[in-house]
Amino acid sequence: MKASQFSDAQKAFILKQGDEGVPVAEICRKAGISPGDLFQLEEKIRRHVAAGDEEAEATRG
Repeated sequence: MKASQFSDAQKAFILKQGDEGVPVAEICRKAGISPGDLFQLEEKIRRHVAAGDEEAEATRG
């Protein structure tokens, strides 16, 4: 599944796993995405937070 097809709650859960120290390979395997998709998702959230988007910051956890 492409990262863009996840709900906001699913995206938040995926990113939170990374914050908790779960290896990238395991996160990607469980979510069914590539490491590139995961890194793109993280970068998208980072850009929104940097721009002051409060909704994206809430999604980040």
